[in-house]
Amino acid sequence: MKKDESKRVALRASAVSIVLNVFLTIFKLIAGIAGRSGAMVSDAVHSASDVFSTVIVIIGFVVSRRKSDFEHQYGHERMECVSAMVLAAILAVTGIGIGHSGMLKIFSQDYGTLGQPEFIALFAAIVSIVIKEAMYRYTIFAAKKINSGSLRADAWHHRSDALSSVGSLAGIAGAMCGIKILDPIASVIISLFIIKAAYDIMKDAIDKMIDKSCDKETVAKMSTIVTEQEGVKRLDVIRTRLFGNKIYVDIEISADENLSLRESHEM
Repeated sequence: MKKDESKRVALRASAVSIVLNVFLTIFKLIAGIAGRSGAMVSDAVHSASDVFSTVIVIIGFVVSRRKSDFEHQYGHERMECVSAMVLAAILAVTGIGIGHSGMLKIFSQDYGTLGQPEFIALFAAIVSIVIKEAMYRYTIFAAKKINSGSLRADAWHHRSDALSSVGSLAGIAGAMCGIKILDPIASVIISLFIIKAAYDIMKDAIDKMIDKSCDKETVAKMSTIVTEQEGVKRLDVIRTRLFGNKIYVDIEISADENLSLRESHEM
């Protein structure tokens, strides 16, 4: 995919994320206040922070697609890794915060101060789960299409929000049924999923920052392609490294010693 086309895909996905997050923020805030649900108000603030996260994705993606210049002769692809690392850190802090809050409530036996929420708060949680999961699927599809680490991180941020809303749903439903301990238990379980996603995103970004080599299957496919070329007698060396969203490959081959320099170069 050409850079201009991949840029359009990323910006379109980010624009959709911003619009829907603004809608969810307003909707959940109104539902939380009207439905007397502190959990839903907190969820609204969480959705507002997602707008900031998506802006980070846009900046990282646009900068990473800039052409190489004198000071950055290998391009700016690694800026997308930096963007993914920032988002992974935000995800990790979010997960740790949710888990810490849940653990405090469990051990203090303070199972929430939701009181008696109204049905509108429960409905808002369901709407949030559906929309956030749809945003995850849409964004992860775009991320795979253009091989974008920062967009993939933003997709997992949507999934973490969907999981957080599941916690809100459990807490609100539990409070309405008188079983308030469901809220902190769900929060702790959800936090583990969020932290795991943050770890995976951070590891992928770091691997691309430190020139990690490709997996063995990809290298084997490359080797097959090289050795199948006419005139190649043997593949002596193949080295690969991940650089942002690209793969750089260095190879050494053996060929007929009687070939001219021109013939060898063309091969």
